[in-house]
Amino acid sequence: MPVRIRLQRHGKKGKPFYWVVAADSRAKRDGKFLEKLGTYNPNTNPATIDLNVDQAVQWLENGAQPSDTAKKILSYKGALMKHHLNGGVRKGAFNEEEAQKRFDAWLAEKEKSVASKEEGLAKEAEAAKAKALAAEKEVNEKRAAAAAEVEAAAAAEATEGEEAAAEGGEEATQEEE
Repeated sequence: MPVRIRLQRHGKKGKPFYWVVAADSRAKRDGKFLEKLGTYNPNTNPATIDLNVDQAVQWLENGAQPSDTAKKILSYKGALMKHHLNGGVRKGAFNEEEAQKRFDAWLAEKEKSVASKEEGLAKEAEAAKAKALAAEKEVNEKRAAAAAEVEAAAAAEATEGEEAAAEGGEEATQEEE
């Protein structure tokens, strides 16, 4: 039975959510699977991936072939790296402790790069928020200036109306006399 590590789609229309599963290659995409290895949510930024690396490595060692997308996910989380290091241990290139040390160093470097990406995204979001706030302040200042102009024009019309009424009142008193 040829086994593939692939994605199984869940979620609603337009909001996909995937399970990473080991399944018979002849089974339907969302059908029967042998084991759930993790989840993948592409709706978040950066994408959220929860993967049981040890189970994935075990399936890889038993001959499971990952799909293209699953291969990228396994590579991102380090399952392929751990599988590669286990091959080195089997061949006698180095021992288990050395393999674990290399894997931990790789994980630390990977976490650092992910943290820097998240930090960059947070800075971009903060900059966009500051830019939107500055634009909103500018619009509010223009709106306040326009309101002040309207009030000044209304006050000027009122004073002109009072002056005209006062002049009209003087003319009326002169006619009466």
